[in-house]
Amino acid sequence: MVFSTPYFLFLYLPAVLFLYYISPLKFRNFILLIFNLLFYGWGEPVYILLMVFTIVLDYFAGIIVQRCKDRGNDKGARWAVGISLGLNLAILFFFKYWVLVASTLQSFGLNVPTFDLVLPIGISFYTFQTMTYPVDIYRGDAELPKNLINFGTFVTLFPQLIAGPIIKYKELADQMAFRTHSTDKFASGVQVFIVGLAKKVLLANNIGQLWDVYLATPGAELTTLGAWLGILAFSLQLYFDFSGYSDMAVGMGRMLGFEFLENFHYPYLAKSATEFWRRWHISLGSWFREYLYIPLGGNRVGAGRLIFNLFVVWACTGIWHGASWNFLIWGLYYFLIIVFERFFFSKVLQKLPGWVGHVYGLFIVMVGWALFAVEDFSAMGLYLKAMFGMGAGLADGDFLYYLRSYLPILVIGILAATPLAKTLWNKASLRARQVAIPVLVLAGLVLATAYLVDGTYNPFLYFRF
Repeated sequence: MVFSTPYFLFLYLPAVLFLYYISPLKFRNFILLIFNLLFYGWGEPVYILLMVFTIVLDYFAGIIVQRCKDRGNDKGARWAVGISLGLNLAILFFFKYWVLVASTLQSFGLNVPTFDLVLPIGISFYTFQTMTYPVDIYRGDAELPKNLINFGTFVTLFPQLIAGPIIKYKELADQMAFRTHSTDKFASGVQVFIVGLAKKVLLANNIGQLWDVYLATPGAELTTLGAWLGILAFSLQLYFDFSGYSDMAVGMGRMLGFEFLENFHYPYLAKSATEFWRRWHISLGSWFREYLYIPLGGNRVGAGRLIFNLFVVWACTGIWHGASWNFLIWGLYYFLIIVFERFFFSKVLQKLPGWVGHVYGLFIVMVGWALFAVEDFSAMGLYLKAMFGMGAGLADGDFLYYLRSYLPILVIGILAATPLAKTLWNKASLRARQVAIPVLVLAGLVLATAYLVDGTYNPFLYFRF
């Protein structure tokens, strides 16, 4: 089940909220746990067992770690953490990457079975959330949860289960035990949810149709401006799809009394690749920094080791995004760019006018999205050649037609990717905002619902994660 469907909007979510709020406080986590599992098992109930196994594994690993620490048995605590991490990573590797590895080996003539595995939705998100729990217990950054239900509710929390943000147990532990509920908080959650729904349905879905046109265009028929127009469409589609899901997660979390951290902060305003990754998928960057980059030594090492640390982090960041070699290439692309910026270019960027940094940042990001979006290597090569004018014409009639047809939604998308709307909203009077909020919320819900009922194009970009 995904958020942007009438079933979710008008059946599942109202049912959850109704039963949640009529239940006594002490039973609300249990109610959420049941609905979380129902949500996850809507399309693939067999994988509920995998999720439950992960929950039980890491819950008891945390208990063992704490007991070993209490007894001064640091070696035993380390073993418990290591076994938990190893099993979690083995499960993630098998279900997400085995088909890729087996297919690659088959291309070399080896007879390796793929097992016809189906990727469990959201496995990268919930695995990253649960596997760090024993680590935080070992570090003393988190306390044991009150019971298995609280921990299970944290792992399976449906608002952020399938598309993030990635939440660490220590960030939500206090809220799992106690959280506040109020009319103002609920209303704020509804507003944020509708903003996210509008991003996903009204912007991402409509702009995404333009990208689909260019993705399906044979490489030999691409023009330079057409290729850039296609990548612009994909850049906006991906941002509004992903940030829209994150906003919906934050909004639903608030409706249920939770507060989740921000996951995007106007990433296309970045003036460098380094700054882009401080603004894009913030929770993932935070996870890799805390649980991989810093344990490797971070930046408190020599230049050679720093480059190695960055290589490991960006290789993992790339392959985390999907079981295809183009994602690894995309991650290593950012490794090279960020090393270049750190050692050579950052001081130059600081001296250049701001608009130069913005152009540079957008150029780097959009070229990266071409590596990310086109999984077939030969098609990727042709697309990149077209973007850089190698063997491709500048423009054609198709480009002019699609530019005219999609120009209004592209302009809206570009403006919506900046703080302009937020700035204008903050400048409006309190009375004007009080009048506008219910009108805008209702309009957003009606328009999104009309689109979902009438349209058939509603892709879920993060199924592979």
